[in-house]
Amino acid sequence: MKRKQNLLGLLFASPWIIGFLVFTLYPIIASLFFSFTEYHVTLPPKWVGFANYAKLFKDQLFLKGLINTAWYTIGLVPIGLVLAITLALLLVQPLRERYFYRSMIYLPTIVPVYAFATIALWFFSPYYGLVNGLLSFLGINGPMWLNDEKWVKFTIVLISQWGVGGATLIFMAAINDIPKELYEAAMLDGANKWKMFWKITLPLISPATLYYMITATIGALQIFDLPQIMTGGGPANASLSYVMYLYRHAFSYMNMGIASAMAWILFLISLVLVIIIFKTSARWAFYGTSR
Repeated sequence: MKRKQNLLGLLFASPWIIGFLVFTLYPIIASLFFSFTEYHVTLPPKWVGFANYAKLFKDQLFLKGLINTAWYTIGLVPIGLVLAITLALLLVQPLRERYFYRSMIYLPTIVPVYAFATIALWFFSPYYGLVNGLLSFLGINGPMWLNDEKWVKFTIVLISQWGVGGATLIFMAAINDIPKELYEAAMLDGANKWKMFWKITLPLISPATLYYMITATIGALQIFDLPQIMTGGGPANASLSYVMYLYRHAFSYMNMGIASAMAWILFLISLVLVIIIFKTSARWAFYGTSR
């Protein structure tokens, strides 16, 4: 009977198991093999060992994309964290219109990236855009934004905050789970709002912060859609991201060997950063009464 139940369970789980083996596990193993080959899709793969990896680290565009992606990550993760926590603190206040504000904060998250990028291009146009128009009204000469090598990465980081609504909802849920008795006790002890935030709110939402740090870091390392749509990597490759260059090798140059090597390098970078975040989280992430 137990064996029959196990077989029945495997039968019901078989669609997922087959899908995982065919569409996830096999491509992962295949990409690892292809990363050690010269493979141009139309020709059979030719084993070259670590030549693809050695070639990449001599490629100036590869290094440029890696550095740009590091800047994106450094900008996206902390700015998104501060913005998400700030919005969450505002949206948990007992306001009559709070449900409307929450929906408005989350609404941009479900807007298609292409549509949002098109609107953002108009907003940040250096000549007839709304942002420079407002700055001009205040007597400030606005920068060239996406057309300036010095400003393009910052502009993309700024525009990327349109999707902060999802993280805001997670922090709102974490804040609402904090026992109100802790705040009442702190008020009786004379603590102000800043002290209560620093000593109560921030430590008790640290599990949500850890989740955000991991997912946002992985997402920032894979940034592709906004710079691809808005700048195509320009000007002068100043906005070229790592995944954009990987995409060029895979689907423009049809060099799947190099693209697979880049994918595995990105995986290793992501893995190292996630391990570092996990290791350091023991000092600042709190779960109930234990760290």
